[in-house]
Amino acid sequence: MKDSVKLVANNKKAYHDYFIDEKFECGIELFGTEVKSIRMGHCSIKEAFVRIEKGEVYVYGMHINPYEKGNIFNKDPLRARRLLMHRREIDKLEGKIREKGLTLVPLQVYFKGSLVKVEIGLARGKKLYDKRADMAKKDMKREVERDYKEKLR
Repeated sequence: MKDSVKLVANNKKAYHDYFIDEKFECGIELFGTEVKSIRMGHCSIKEAFVRIEKGEVYVYGMHINPYEKGNIFNKDPLRARRLLMHRREIDKLEGKIREKGLTLVPLQVYFKGSLVKVEIGLARGKKLYDKRADMAKKDMKREVERDYKEKLR
């Protein structure tokens, strides 16, 4: 039986600002009320970033709204959360990040079965002209699709 995947948050800004070289799936260390809040869809990773500190991976700036019925059990919505990865993967990432211009960005937050997963990407920053070229390609593609739809009518 295949695990069902339910997307909770997507980081479109990361695809606009970076070239994504590799993607990694990792678990995240959460408290009960945070999981309930994510299940309701109250999660944002637009301003989030990932760092490796002392051999552990943390995501910063990931906003999880406090759960309404959680009262005293709610945690700080912007606290740093530990990502769960294998030691081998962390070492590999740490080596690649030392290279010039590479960084880690969260791409998606989703449920895989009953577990919350975060997809992070090893990314290189785009220059302004790269962003313009991507926008031009997207506009061209949209125009071609529009013309194609009009021909079908």
